[in-house]
Amino acid sequence: MITRDPCIYDATILGNLRQGTAFFASASMISIGGVLAFFGNTEQLIGIADDLTLNSEANIVWELKLMVTLFFLTNALLKFVWSNRLFGYCAVLMSAVPDDVDDPRTMPRAMQAAEINVTAARGFNRGLRSVYFGLASAAWLAGPIALIVASLITCLVLWRREFASRSRDVLRSGDAHDA
Repeated sequence: MITRDPCIYDATILGNLRQGTAFFASASMISIGGVLAFFGNTEQLIGIADDLTLNSEANIVWELKLMVTLFFLTNALLKFVWSNRLFGYCAVLMSAVPDDVDDPRTMPRAMQAAEINVTAARGFNRGLRSVYFGLASAAWLAGPIALIVASLITCLVLWRREFASRSRDVLRSGDAHDA
């Protein structure tokens, strides 16, 4: 980033990162609205769920199940919004990096931008995980076994993507020149 001229490439990347976080924040907000709408119509939800399960539960139980999903979606929204904001801070810090490579402020400002970018990416990943578990928690509406299975599948998918994927191996391979 320090030696690249012009810095349009860097601005484009940050713009795309912000668009992604804005999209997921918007989707989370819409999902929160959908779950809140169920709170007003728990009778319809119970009718559908009674067709899928063998036992009947009180309204409060269904509302508690929805609250778990709502918790995950709200957490995701907050993570995505914060991540979007941090990517914005990163853009400001990147634009504050002096053009002169020999300027003593160049490397510290670039490192600040990098650290903010890493923090934003970490928040985005946590938001995605929250969405995954929000989807898994919705399986609870079909019963405890469905919740357990959905949670295990979600954990397996996350483990596979974050710790056992080819893309992770490529990222861990070191410098791009080594690959």
